[in-house]
Amino acid sequence: MKDVSSAVMSIAAPSHGGLRSIGEEPYYLPTADEVSLFEHAHARKLAVMLKGPTGCGKTRFVEHMAWRLRRPLVTVACHDDLTASDLVGRFLVREDQTVWQDGPLTRAVREGAICYLDEIVEARQDTTVVIHPLADHRRILPIDKTGELIDAAGGFQLVISYNPSYQHALKDLKPSTRQRFVSLEFTFPSAEREASIVAHETGVDPADARALVTLAARLRTLQDRGLAEVPSTRLLVAAGQLIASGIDRRRACDAAIVTPLSDDPTLLAAMRDLVSTTFA
Repeated sequence: MKDVSSAVMSIAAPSHGGLRSIGEEPYYLPTADEVSLFEHAHARKLAVMLKGPTGCGKTRFVEHMAWRLRRPLVTVACHDDLTASDLVGRFLVREDQTVWQDGPLTRAVREGAICYLDEIVEARQDTTVVIHPLADHRRILPIDKTGELIDAAGGFQLVISYNPSYQHALKDLKPSTRQRFVSLEFTFPSAEREASIVAHETGVDPADARALVTLAARLRTLQDRGLAEVPSTRLLVAAGQLIASGIDRRRACDAAIVTPLSDDPTLLAAMRDLVSTTFA
């Protein structure tokens, strides 16, 4: 490690995305061979890219795999203002001393954790470039501000995710970024599996879980009529939790599914009609 003036390497928790161990198994119901593929990628130190719609289980899958592989997990929610310093770290002034604080990516690299960058396309492209040397055979993280060149500890794995439906000319991954990752595609589970997930996560009656999944299938057909985002499994779980707590089924669906999806009066009316039909 290179000594930089009066800087001291800090092991304090980073300001964005803390490292945590997954103690209890996160419930995840596989839909294909994604668990096996991820395990093989991890064993061979390959970075992984998860592609799929919002709320289809990508984050839960990463949590499940961190538990399964017994690796600590760092999760970073990417956004437009995310800088390279937010990921790597920065110098801070504390009690008249200049102190270096690792960012979440650096901490994961040092400690051999899984680093999950959620919705990577939301981050600026000049920020995502910092992950390139970690995502290929080099597995290194250069820190220009300290002069360090950190080799990733054993067990470190870089995982990114994004929603392909949000891609456009200004928000997409560069080919140079994409080609550093093994890609796993996610979608909503089958009706039977989705009902099982809703019932397990909420405790609602299986009949109500199936009705929620039926409602979701009907609402998802409205995408061709201008619905920007279809209802996710996450929204079904929220509705199920309200129903399980005693809220009327239609009211729960309106609060947890319908109104979060749109403000358009025509679409709202159409969705409420489907709710009424489903829970007649």
